[in-house]
Amino acid sequence: MVSVRVCKPAAAEVLLRRVARKAERVSPHNVGACVGESFPRRSRLTRAFEFQQVFKNNFRCADSCITILVGRKTGDGPRLGFAVARKQIPTAVKRNQLKRLFRESFRKTQHRLPARDLVIMVRREILLTGPEKILASLDQHWNSIIKKCENS
Repeated sequence: MVSVRVCKPAAAEVLLRRVARKAERVSPHNVGACVGESFPRRSRLTRAFEFQQVFKNNFRCADSCITILVGRKTGDGPRLGFAVARKQIPTAVKRNQLKRLFRESFRKTQHRLPARDLVIMVRREILLTGPEKILASLDQHWNSIIKKCENS
């Protein structure tokens, strides 16, 4: 014999409302990403060889917290990689928060960036900086990269 648990109608309605509210928060339609502002695998540096190429042949764009290495041209659009060392940012939570900020900034400006490989590195001073200043710094870096690549 199979036993089925039956909720009272009021309890079921409350549960459904909670689930619906949670679904609204996590729904991909509420994220705010426009078409073309995704961060697919082809937009990432994933192999050690790709990172080595950027570290060997690059020009830098740096400030007190962030250094962006700009590598050679790639085929179809810019690609992004991170070199966020545990020595610089000791906690995994903070490293992941920073990477999330970097991805978001890149995702929103990738259509303006030249088809180059980019690697973001950080210094310990970034821990003392708020997210608004980090995003402003990244915007300045993206603009200077665009200008440098137009001139070359």
